Amino acid sequence: MEHPIEGLMKTTLDNLKQMIDVNTIVGDAVETQDGTVIIPISKVSIGFISGGTEFKEEAAKGDENKKMPFGGGSGAGVSLQPVAFLVVKQDYVRLLPVAQAGSIERIIDNIPDFIDEIVTLFKKDKNKDEVKTEESTAFNAT
Repeated sequence: MEHPIEGLMKTTLDNLKQMIDVNTIVGDAVETQDGTVIIPISKVSIGFISGGTEFKEEAAKGDENKKMPFGGGSGAGVSLQPVAFLVVKQDYVRLLPVAQAGSIERIIDNIPDFIDEIVTLFKKDKNKDEVKTEESTAFNAT
């Protein structure tokens, strides 16, 4: 036989399941005009409480099978907080936190971009040197 508080808890938990799903934590993707896809990521916190009591009834003392009156309640709270955005472009994927604690974290997050810029600069300089060498070789050949 199920106790009345079990039904109370089951109803509350079923309602929580309906409110929260994977799309609550990892939101729907949004695509920009340049093809960048932005996906919001959130933190979900849930609080749950349930309680009850049985009231004694004088007539129930002699009869063990008689149900005692029950009083109870349950409640839940949900908090949804955005924590980051996942940005997907053609050539990279980046996680952008909503709140960064300090400048060191920002520097660490920007290291991959900084390295890419340095590599690009060296490639440009190397290509210019190759073009100059080809031009001087062509000039000496004439």
